[in-house]
Amino acid sequence: MTIAGIIAEYNPFHAGHAFHIAQTRRQLGECAVVAVMSGNFVQRGDCAVLDKWRRARAALEGGVDLVLELPTVWAVSSAECFARGAVELLASTGVVTHLSCGSECGCADKLRQVADCLDSEVYRAGLRRFLDEGMPFAACRQAVVRGLLGEDLASLLSQPNNNLGIEYIRALNTLEREIRPVTVLRAGAGHDGGDHPDYPSASFVREKILAGELPADDPASLKYGERGALAALRAMDEEDFAALPDCGEGLSHRLYCAVRQGRMLEEVYTLAKTKRYAHSRIRRAALWGALGLRECDRPAHPTYLRVLGANGRGREVLREMKIKAALPIITKPAHGRGIPLLELEARCTDFYQLCRQEPGPCGLEWTANPVML
Repeated sequence: MTIAGIIAEYNPFHAGHAFHIAQTRRQLGECAVVAVMSGNFVQRGDCAVLDKWRRARAALEGGVDLVLELPTVWAVSSAECFARGAVELLASTGVVTHLSCGSECGCADKLRQVADCLDSEVYRAGLRRFLDEGMPFAACRQAVVRGLLGEDLASLLSQPNNNLGIEYIRALNTLEREIRPVTVLRAGAGHDGGDHPDYPSASFVREKILAGELPADDPASLKYGERGALAALRAMDEEDFAALPDCGEGLSHRLYCAVRQGRMLEEVYTLAKTKRYAHSRIRRAALWGALGLRECDRPAHPTYLRVLGANGRGREVLREMKIKAALPIITKPAHGRGIPLLELEARCTDFYQLCRQEPGPCGLEWTANPVML
C-alpha cells in the first residue's frame, strides 16, 4: 500500500491544506495519508490557535487518515531540527513510502539539488568563511549556495516552504530510508501572505479567529498567558538562558537582559533582536524558557509514536505499524505515563491550558483520547 507522509502544523487546518492532500493523492493514487502534526505549540514560538485534538479532527475531516504528534521539543525548533524530528517519526512508522511537502517552486528535483549542496564539504567550508565575517546564518547560507548553484536555486532558501522541503530531504538523506520525496506547488496566499478568495494563509485565518471574526471555541494565544510566561522567564538566570537551544553567539545574554527590562513579550523580542538573530529564533528560545524546557530535554531521537487521531483507513495503517514500527505506539493516554518525553509534553499542555481564552485545568494530556472517526 502506498502511504504518504505529510509534516504539518495545521494551525489551523484550512482549504490550502485540503488542496495539498488532494494533490498528493492525485500524484500518488488513492493512497493513505499519515500526518505528523505539531502539538499545542508551533515553530514560530507561539501556541497553536486550537488545541491538537481539535486540529487532528479537522485534519481527518479534511482528508488525512492518521495523525501522529510531533512533540514540542521538535515542533518549536529551527527548520533543520523540526524537519529531523518529524522525518524520523515518519520513518519510524515502518510503513510510509513517500513524503509529500508543499513548496513555492513545485519541483522536488530542485529541492534535492539544494539539499545535496547543503550537505557537501565545499558548502561547509564556504559557510565557515562567511560566518567569520559576522553575517546572519541565513544570509551566509544563501550566499554560499548562490556561489555554488546560482541565483535560481539559492533563492529557494528565502521561501519558507521550499526551505522546509529542503530540510526534509536532508533528513531523509541522513536516515538513508527508502522514502521518496514529492512536492505539491503551494496554492493561494503565501506564508503569512494574508487573504485569498480560495486559499487564505494560516496567519490570516488565525488573526480572524483571535479577533472573533471567525467562529472558534476557546482559541489560544501566548498573549493570553503572557504574564505567566514572563514570570517564568524572569525567574531564570543567565545559565538557564545559556541552556536553551540555539542561544549561542551571545543570544543568551541578550535574552537575559531583555527579559529583565521588557514588560511584554513583544518588547522582550524587540530588545533582544539584532541583525544576527532572527525574530523567530528569539521567540522560540523565549517559549522554551517559559515552558521550563532546556536543550538537554530534547533526546537525540524520538522515543514514541503518539496517535492523535485516525479514521478507518488510518486504523488499517496502525495495524500494519504494530508489526513494522521501530518505536512504541501510544494510543491511550495512560500508556504514556512514565515516558520522560511524554511527561514533559504533559507539562507543556498544562501551560497551554493557561493560554486559552478561558483557562483550563491541568491533566488534559492524561484524559484526552485520540479522535477516532
